[in-house]
Amino acid sequence: MKEELAPSKNIRVRFAPSPTGWLHMGGVRTALINYLFAKNQKGVFVLRVEDTDLDRSNDTYLKAQLGDLQWLGFKWDEGPHPVTLEDQGSYGPYRQSQRLSLYQGYAQELIQSDKAYYCFLTDKEIEVMKERALKNKEPFRVESPYRNKSLEEAKERIKRGESAVVRFKVPKVKKNYVLKDIVRGEVCFPVDMVGDFILLRSSGLPVYNFSCAIDDYSMKISHVFRSEEHLANTLRQMMIFEAFGWPLPRYGHLSLILGEDRKKLSKRHGSVSCGEYKKQGYLPAALLNFLALMGWNPKTEQEIFSFSELVDSFSLQGLNPSPGVFDKKKLDWINGKHLKQMKVEDFLEKLKPFFRKEGLEFPQNPIWWEKAILNLKDTFSSLHEAVNVFRFLSDSFFEVHDTAREVLLWPSTSSVLGAWEGFLNSYPQEEITPEAFSQACKDIQKRTEVKGKLLFMPIRTAVLGRPQGIELKAVIPLISRKVLLKRVSILQKQQSHLTS
Repeated sequence: MKEELAPSKNIRVRFAPSPTGWLHMGGVRTALINYLFAKNQKGVFVLRVEDTDLDRSNDTYLKAQLGDLQWLGFKWDEGPHPVTLEDQGSYGPYRQSQRLSLYQGYAQELIQSDKAYYCFLTDKEIEVMKERALKNKEPFRVESPYRNKSLEEAKERIKRGESAVVRFKVPKVKKNYVLKDIVRGEVCFPVDMVGDFILLRSSGLPVYNFSCAIDDYSMKISHVFRSEEHLANTLRQMMIFEAFGWPLPRYGHLSLILGEDRKKLSKRHGSVSCGEYKKQGYLPAALLNFLALMGWNPKTEQEIFSFSELVDSFSLQGLNPSPGVFDKKKLDWINGKHLKQMKVEDFLEKLKPFFRKEGLEFPQNPIWWEKAILNLKDTFSSLHEAVNVFRFLSDSFFEVHDTAREVLLWPSTSSVLGAWEGFLNSYPQEEITPEAFSQACKDIQKRTEVKGKLLFMPIRTAVLGRPQGIELKAVIPLISRKVLLKRVSILQKQQSHLTS
């Protein structure tokens, strides 16, 4: 069973991205759970940058990740400034690449207390050990001949220019390390799961488990929420904390996020970076709402949450270890619900950048916009889809789709288009009401003796440029009579060209 947490007055959590790529949706979920817990408990949310992979880390990725976090609505209490990258907080530097002397100092402390040692094993020698373990069908663990060599001897070899890593001395005792995981309950790790592991590479750079443990202690991190994938790292970190005599943070290993094929979410499942969903017009609140429900149950029937509601509703008891499935249809549904809740003016502000990018022009009339958004917001689930819907309303856009070819070849289409043009020429106002449109369809049917799809598909094509699409009653009042006349004229010319 999961252990109930006692209240804490000094809750400090961290999100620690690596700036070697774009911000992944799995990373956003990890940041979100840490953030919700911290803010719900009036604690501190720390942003720490794990950039010791010097070959792959760069500030372009870092600024993009920080920008995505800001767009989502995260406000970190400590960490690098999102623009200048300057440290903000009392426990910096917050970039691991600027903390190397700290790691080296702690490594020396372990060496001096005989809890770590210099190891001169070469890659080739380690490979031989792996092959031997494989041949004997045994688990591979490093058994270094340098474990019990004297420190003086090791220092002499280093002075002569030999390269060495610093390895941790895994205790040679029979015992289990027991983790009381917030999400998974009690987890046992046999001590012999790992051999002597590296703390510092020969370059002086720390490995992940060492820098992570040192930073969690020195930044006074009280709780660590991270993906289930990190469970395998926990034993090494527990050993490091024990070696220094430090109190262990509380760990909670979150459920995996799977694709709809029940495999780990990856690029093959489509967009997995936050920036891609931003480009597609998903709302920050909807993405956070969707991600929060993967691995967390609010214990109510409510499914649509604002960011502030997530903070207020969050509890650790709602976390569960079952994998969450990244269901794109569910995301679309949640995003659609958030779009419907937006005020018209806010909705329009979100849409404007997309319209500018596509070169679409619309009436500058607030009443028209209110009517357009109210009429059409049930027809799309993202801002990107909204652009494809509103495109048909733009005075600067009319495109006859290939699917209209068959309709234009029907013998009755010419008379239907002619009758539709006649109605538009005789209508006394620029805005055509839904009632007037319904009556016009009845009159055209009576006049041409054409009905069903032979009637409605030509009219739809004259309005939208294609025989299928949005409900015409919703869009007819949003397109001026003048524009509709222009469109039917273009269509008649194409029909004439096809049938001549």
